[in-house]
Amino acid sequence: MNAQPPPGELPGLDLNRLRAHLDAERPGLAGGPLTGELVQGGRSNLTYVVGDGAHQWVVRRPPLGHVLTTAHDMSREFRVLSALAGTPVPVPETHLLCQDESVLGAPFYVMEYVPGTVYRTPQLTERLAQQQRVDLAWQLMDVLADLHSIAPDAVGLGEFGRPEGFLERQVRRWSKQLAASHSRDIDGIEELAARLATTIPSTPRTGIVHGDYRLDNMIVGDDQRIRAVLDWEMATIGDPLTDLGLLAVYWEGFNGVERNPIAKGVGPDYGFPTARQLLDRYAERSGTDLSDMDWYVAFGYFKISVILEGIHYRFIHNQTVGEGFQHVGALVAPLVEQGLAIRKEV
Repeated sequence: MNAQPPPGELPGLDLNRLRAHLDAERPGLAGGPLTGELVQGGRSNLTYVVGDGAHQWVVRRPPLGHVLTTAHDMSREFRVLSALAGTPVPVPETHLLCQDESVLGAPFYVMEYVPGTVYRTPQLTERLAQQQRVDLAWQLMDVLADLHSIAPDAVGLGEFGRPEGFLERQVRRWSKQLAASHSRDIDGIEELAARLATTIPSTPRTGIVHGDYRLDNMIVGDDQRIRAVLDWEMATIGDPLTDLGLLAVYWEGFNGVERNPIAKGVGPDYGFPTARQLLDRYAERSGTDLSDMDWYVAFGYFKISVILEGIHYRFIHNQTVGEGFQHVGALVAPLVEQGLAIRKEV
């Protein structure tokens, strides 16, 4: 079992140090003693809800153990959230970025607490009426199309990424992360990486890429409107179709997988439109040609496989926080197999 923190303590968050830092950098933001709780359900950066008895905020910091630094860059996430304020993409207001690791042991930032529901389980999505599920799926695609329509230069993100050679770098990057998380041999995963590397499509246009776009990275208000898009730690400037390929895998790629710890309660098995219908909605809204989507979906399988293998690595080295990690490792091989099936003709 992974080590658990002593009762009353939060792993990775010292509330006294946080309060002292807030008082120094944002005097008056917090008015009373801080309390906090770790938000369960995330598999990447750690998220806490912190309050002073009158107001609440959210604190984000990297995982406690083995990480790829660029995949957990707090300044990157803070910058894109700040840049998107006032655009059609709903995001929380940012309050403070701290890159001084002496405060909490890692960089972190503080942002607005947005009330609402994160639909990450079948028990939550089954509360939605059929039409609400359809409407929410269309919103999901419309917000993504809105994000991809924003000119990076217009919101101060012109230098946020390097769009030239983006897909080649992505394949290399996730191959590097796979090597950094190596603890076992996985049949076919290196073959999938090689097939992707030798069949990279041309990028028709570039834009802001979220990097992990899915329903359970949204906060949905009581009015069933998406109120905030979260988890921007992998955002960059690049090929927007990588967001679609990844979403398609989250939406249907886990169907029938036992003990699935992520992407639960979505897809046609739960009364939502199919992944194909989502892509059609995006194409209609954005006017984008999706003829090369097979490559992007196969890359989505590869990327998620590497992410899950990294989580498995941290779990077996007692570096995860929370529950539900013990079954993650078993998901990797089936995902690799599906990715290979899509890229079987190379």
